[in-house]
Amino acid sequence: MNSELKIKTIGVIGAGTMGNGIAHVSALSGFDTVLMDIKDEFVQQGLSTIQKNMGRQVKKEKISQSEMETSMSRITASTDYNQLSACDLVIEAATENLGIKLDIFRELDNICKPETILASNTSSISINIIASATQRPEKVIGMHFMNPVPVMKLVEIVKGKKTDNSITKRITDLSTKMGKIPVECNDSPGFVSNRILMPMINEAIFCLDEGVGTPDAIDTIMKLGMAHPMGPLTLADLIGLDVCLSVINVLYTDFGDEKYRPCPLLVKKVEDGELGRKSGKGFYNYNT
Repeated sequence: MNSELKIKTIGVIGAGTMGNGIAHVSALSGFDTVLMDIKDEFVQQGLSTIQKNMGRQVKKEKISQSEMETSMSRITASTDYNQLSACDLVIEAATENLGIKLDIFRELDNICKPETILASNTSSISINIIASATQRPEKVIGMHFMNPVPVMKLVEIVKGKKTDNSITKRITDLSTKMGKIPVECNDSPGFVSNRILMPMINEAIFCLDEGVGTPDAIDTIMKLGMAHPMGPLTLADLIGLDVCLSVINVLYTDFGDEKYRPCPLLVKKVEDGELGRKSGKGFYNYNT
């Protein structure tokens, strides 16, 4: 399976929610996987999450215990960039911060083989800008997985202006081998998914801030009226309000359009550390 793609080993930078999810799917799909983060405790937390989530799959009889054990054995934990030197593909899933991503891609460009494909899981930052930090822009592409990665089928494949068509095909084929449904789009702030989703979430927060409805009312109306599986405020809490704010700020800055102005309530929530599920409180309380 892997030989026809010429991708055998996949590196994942960032062991947080998205990174460990990508590593989970990578290993389960038969690829040797290097999971890297800046601290060993972060990597160990990521490994623990993968093991727990695979355990759930075993209980639901989606995979066997043997498949879980084999998949876990494919994952190498590391805090050393040099461990990524032999990877055929490296997927960056670090914090949604342009400076951090540019530093990572400069480092990868120096360390990785010339033929290594460099992908970013960024949810809004320009692939063209990220690619400009390397000497291989034709091998840089966006692989925007959805959260939770082991469950959600979509991978938004984001092509930069210089991304080679053969690279796009290889990453599209790889995504399919991972059991995902790849959909291509071109580079633009927020791409397709978050250019549409985040203004909706932001507008829902404005409705709450202006007293138009309670969180439950807003979410229920969108679920029952628009056939959404979960309401926008519940979804924002799941994504992380800090991530939502980062994406909205990218849209606001890059487009320079007032319609993307972040709601002051969203800004305040983030400043107060009320980030959603991961902090125990967002638009809903998860500590009870």
